[in-house]
Amino acid sequence: MPDASAPRLLCVEVYEGRPLSYLTETAAGLLAALARAAVFVPTTTRTREQYGRIRLPCPTPEFAICANGGHILVDGVPDAAWRARVGDRLADECAPLDEVTARLSAGTDPAWLLKERTAEDLFAYAVVNRELLPPDWLTELTAWAGTRGWTVSLQGRKVYVVPRPLTKSAALAEVARRTGAELTLAAGDSLLDADLLTAADRAWRPGHGELADGDWSAPGVTALATAGVLAGEEILRAFLKQTEGPEPSEAPGSMPA
Repeated sequence: MPDASAPRLLCVEVYEGRPLSYLTETAAGLLAALARAAVFVPTTTRTREQYGRIRLPCPTPEFAICANGGHILVDGVPDAAWRARVGDRLADECAPLDEVTARLSAGTDPAWLLKERTAEDLFAYAVVNRELLPPDWLTELTAWAGTRGWTVSLQGRKVYVVPRPLTKSAALAEVARRTGAELTLAAGDSLLDADLLTAADRAWRPGHGELADGDWSAPGVTALATAGVLAGEEILRAFLKQTEGPEPSEAPGSMPA
């Protein structure tokens, strides 16, 4: 949109001294209202350290899901019993992480590989130059990983290699069980969010991201045309409508109470 029409933004993440992530000030007010009306559970593929950089404009959530479901945080503390359950299942159903990282390293080229990392001893990812990425490399890696119980997802410049049982939906089910939730609502934009969206009672995906690029859809999932930070506002309004919670003033610059 024209610069003069752009919404006011609130920075919610600083990385290496620089502002990195934002939401609109209107969305900040909507999120604060949602946190009062329901159990709000941030759910992310980020590691616990990466999630810790986020400063949400609402009280600290009782529950959060990190590492694509590998960790459940309860009042900010990792639940050791859940992590042990996840570890046991991965050991039973998937090739070890070391085998996957060795294959990832052997198949990459410094010409397009920018960075290679493991996350929480659970999964691996590589940061790549997409323009130089060989056209068949991702297909070959996906086929190799699939026979070993792993999945591959390309999100922006990052290639994630994740154990198939490591899912956000499994962690969502555990949090829903603990809270006695009768209705679960979810939103997400990447392939690693797909299982979360289909597991929730009702879900939304914005008009940007991997799922939108692939025109992905599923029963119970509303596909929005809106993209970017304004999609965040639309999703929060939909959540609030489902919870029948009050919506704060939508005047520009409104902030959470």
